[in-house]
Amino acid sequence: MNSQSNEKNMDINRTNQSTPNIRWMLVGYDLVVYAVVAIILLVLYGGMDKLSPVGIFQQVGLSVLCIFAARLLGKIYGQVWRYGGIQCYIRLLFTDSIAFVAYLGLELLLPVQKITFARMLSIVSLNLLGALALRMMYRYAYKCGNQETTRGKILSTLLHMFSGIEAGNEKEVQKIKVAIIGAGRVGVSLAEELLNNAEAAYIPRCFIDINREKVGRDIHGIPVWSEDEATFKRLGEFEVQEIIFAIQSMDAKKKKALYDYYKDAGYKLKVYDYPTVYAAGGKRHLREFDIEELLFRKPLVVSDERTNAYYKDKIVLITGGGGSIGSELCRQLAKMQPKKIIILDIYENGAYDVQQELKIAYGNSLDLQIEICSITHRKALERVFEKYHPQIVINAAAHKHVPLMEHNCVEAIYNNVFGTQNLVELCEEYGAERFMMVSTDKAVNPTNVMGATKRMCEMIVQSASTHGKVKYSATRFGNVLGSAGSVIPLFKRQIANGGPVTVTDKRIIRYFMTIPEASQLVLQSGAIANNGELFVLDMGQPVKIMDLAENMIRLSGVQGIEIIETGLRPGEKLYEELLVKTEELDKTDNSMIFIERDTPVSEEEINKKIQTLRNACDTGDDLIAKEALRSVVPTFKTPEEVNKEIA
Repeated sequence: MNSQSNEKNMDINRTNQSTPNIRWMLVGYDLVVYAVVAIILLVLYGGMDKLSPVGIFQQVGLSVLCIFAARLLGKIYGQVWRYGGIQCYIRLLFTDSIAFVAYLGLELLLPVQKITFARMLSIVSLNLLGALALRMMYRYAYKCGNQETTRGKILSTLLHMFSGIEAGNEKEVQKIKVAIIGAGRVGVSLAEELLNNAEAAYIPRCFIDINREKVGRDIHGIPVWSEDEATFKRLGEFEVQEIIFAIQSMDAKKKKALYDYYKDAGYKLKVYDYPTVYAAGGKRHLREFDIEELLFRKPLVVSDERTNAYYKDKIVLITGGGGSIGSELCRQLAKMQPKKIIILDIYENGAYDVQQELKIAYGNSLDLQIEICSITHRKALERVFEKYHPQIVINAAAHKHVPLMEHNCVEAIYNNVFGTQNLVELCEEYGAERFMMVSTDKAVNPTNVMGATKRMCEMIVQSASTHGKVKYSATRFGNVLGSAGSVIPLFKRQIANGGPVTVTDKRIIRYFMTIPEASQLVLQSGAIANNGELFVLDMGQPVKIMDLAENMIRLSGVQGIEIIETGLRPGEKLYEELLVKTEELDKTDNSMIFIERDTPVSEEEINKKIQTLRNACDTGDDLIAKEALRSVVPTFKTPEEVNKEIA
């Protein structure tokens, strides 16, 4: 569904208009019922007002015209009777009553051979009784037909013979009735899965689609409605309880409008798709909306064939490989057929989890190795490089929690700065081809220790590119949804505990991306890097943290959750920047990726900066270390300086 068609076909203030959707087979059966009634009451019945052949023809014409015109105008043949409730039968009764009044009027006005009032009423009433009986028998056969009992088999056979569909299951009554948005391949596969699985908790009642070729038709006996036809009234008639989104790609604005529309009406909403952050070898399944999807922006896909080809048959070392970003890098790389992946992490549980996941998905076709050590442990790192001689090194290991690093400055410098320096030196010593560093938007005009250490890492990498043999690059992106330490898990825990949800400042805005997006960006940047580039992703419009909190509360369905403003944390600023002010900003082949070209620091100067930090860290004093960090990172500002500009 393209976005133009979406906007054109969707009217959020839906009307009750609907296109004709006639089941001609049912019309045929109703005509058979009428024929039986007409033979009995107009041909065989003598009485005092016995009709001539012309009179019979006249009465048949009048009654057929009135009855079937009323039913067509009343959309009786647009209903799916196997799901129909009492309202469907009331509608049939009402339309046939109108037909009788019309029949009576025409009988009095037109010059036709007359019959008694009682005979006219009998024709309409007996025909109505036959139509109702036909529908009840159909629904009974659908509900009670099965392959387990003799009666069930007979009913199932008769149903298939006369309607062409298979019998339903009596368990359907207990199942959750759903409407599926999207009658494409994904939506139809979901419907097939639900219909074919007797133990499924859901039963599809209708599709909602904008494709005119599909609207008004049935798929597996399930009607396809346009968005205008899918009114709340009609959904209620079909007892729909939940709405399932089953469209591979949908315009973000359209998706948000549909989400808000059905959510505000009280429907539960689900998605039939992969998880936003999915495990290797995963399959589509029915799930709740992820908070990532509530940002309602189109996911950025930055990986391409060139990227895949670059990593094929390469030995890749990923530091921090058990973390949020590192583990997703492993998943993405595993698809590219590398020669070997080495997961290096100090936290053995994370490394073990991703190892087991990839083993299940790829078996022996993937050469996967685990090394447990810290990037600050130079000798342990050296043994890893000596053992594997990695061609590509991706540094995703870092302390990144902003408030914690404010009070642990020495540790932040040791891990982020000295760890990166260790890796750069070993890459040169052991002849690696490429070194890629994972950076952050917090490195731009940093107001906290974490951001300042990452800016220092960027300077180390860019400096090394001017004198080393290895090709270097750094990749900078915004907040990663769902990563360890991100705001999403915190909000989820707070909601689960009944609130309140805490935001530091209602004005705070942040750029967001998903873990797969961030990981793909790192991999593509490494593949296209020449040397010394700092890659930045155009992440679109920033998101208010307040809006994120409100959406999560709505998504949870929990009532009465309060949002409390707690005040900015140490080192926190109201907004994040992605680009340092610079005179040169280049585009790449991917329109979403830019290259910021900074003036690299010389090798001599970078060594002086590192020595300054070492001397400060040797004191063990976090305040001294912080001041040293401020002296070597000229753009390191206080939060007050930055925040007062937009306060």
